Amino acid sequence: MTWRTVIGLEIHAQLSTRTKAFCACSTRFGDLPNRNTCPVCLGMPGALPVLNHEAVDLAVKAALSLHCQVRQVSVFARKNYFYPDLPKGYQITQYDRPLAEHGTIEAPMADGALRRIRIRRVHMEEDAGKSIHLPRGGDTLVDFNRCGVPLVEIVTEPDITSPEEAAACLKELRDVLRFIDACDGNMEQGSFRCDANVSVMREGDSVLGTRTELKNLNSFRFVQRGLEHEVQRHVALLESGIPVVQETRLFDSRTGLTHPMRSKEEAHDYRYFPEPDLQPLVVDSEWTARAAAALPPVPADFRRRMMEEYGLPFYDAEVLSATRDVAEYALAVLASGCDPKLASNWLMTEVLAVLKSTRSTAGQFPVAPSDVAGLVRLLSEQKLSVPLAKEVFARMWSERVGLAQCIRSVGTQVNDEDALVAVCRSVVDNAPAEVAKYLAGKTQIVSWFVGQAMGRTRGTGNPRMLTRIFTDLLEGRKNP
Repeated sequence: MTWRTVIGLEIHAQLSTRTKAFCACSTRFGDLPNRNTCPVCLGMPGALPVLNHEAVDLAVKAALSLHCQVRQVSVFARKNYFYPDLPKGYQITQYDRPLAEHGTIEAPMADGALRRIRIRRVHMEEDAGKSIHLPRGGDTLVDFNRCGVPLVEIVTEPDITSPEEAAACLKELRDVLRFIDACDGNMEQGSFRCDANVSVMREGDSVLGTRTELKNLNSFRFVQRGLEHEVQRHVALLESGIPVVQETRLFDSRTGLTHPMRSKEEAHDYRYFPEPDLQPLVVDSEWTARAAAALPPVPADFRRRMMEEYGLPFYDAEVLSATRDVAEYALAVLASGCDPKLASNWLMTEVLAVLKSTRSTAGQFPVAPSDVAGLVRLLSEQKLSVPLAKEVFARMWSERVGLAQCIRSVGTQVNDEDALVAVCRSVVDNAPAEVAKYLAGKTQIVSWFVGQAMGRTRGTGNPRMLTRIFTDLLEGRKNP
């Protein structure tokens, strides 16, 4: 029996505002519990919400970056349910008239193929608080700091056909929101969370199977692992003649299994009705045009430019567009005129390694893109060896000096064959034991000779020329 997997995602992303959605309390993460609260976000009687327009602006930008149609008039609603971390007894959200609808995103897969996934809706809402369960059956504590933090919820159509696609879609969505500065995408702190709806159906059937929801998945790996287990569980149940129960489940990352949390609610369970304390939200055409004009490029734009204008393979383009500052830096290097692939290799190894080790961003990087391009040109013209180029690069970083000054102090690669032959002869004449090993058939020892010569030339010798010269000299010893 062949089964088809059907997955849809619901992503909750915290908008990058300093204050909450309907009050002036701080959204700062990590403050003491219940410090950032007021009568509005605690739901005190008589307290009235006031909409944060910065949150609306970020939500509009998020919708436009996902090619959605933004409604000129949307409506806030009350979603009613009772839980300890929801002090009002309802959540302010949007229901039948959301901010935006009918968008798309293209998720890049590991092989470079693009998977087009439709976005059903993008709407605004407020976050709930956080329940903290003490160990060993202890009390449950509630931190209300997160109550009222502005969120944008992004709901996809059930277009995703595998757990791998789901993880790729989620990553691309997070990267888009980070590139436009709408959300920091920090999954560990909970500012970017995912719920996944999954079902299976027999190949050829037209009716979707019963779905289950995986709640609060907070890493790409857990999304993929949780969905893989859930697909296997659905198939095993159906092939045994047991129906799948519609419910919300939690994924246990330690065991790789899911377990029931509660029965799955439907819309009528929440008794939605229009929020009486907020006017309809009007986003006119001028507001939308202004937001669209302020949008920076998203990851797909950077990848496309790197591949189409500079001929880079998909893997390189994906690595170099992981963050906006690195993507902008990489394009600046490529635009400065140098071998694109050699520049890409240098960026992915040397530059990203330094950024990672120093926990810096490309925006804080002291080496100008034009100097990286110049270094790559010297490499391609064989005026610098790789070891010498690494030394130059390290000096540019640590001493905050330009390429020209570093080259004056370090020097360029020596390509004078007569000078290199003299160095090589001296190395050979002073290494009889190593010469004997070469003559005995251990030809790989030629790299040892090259290393000796590189040391004597302070890394300026042309390694290709040195390898050829040493090979000629040592082969000549076989037939004196």
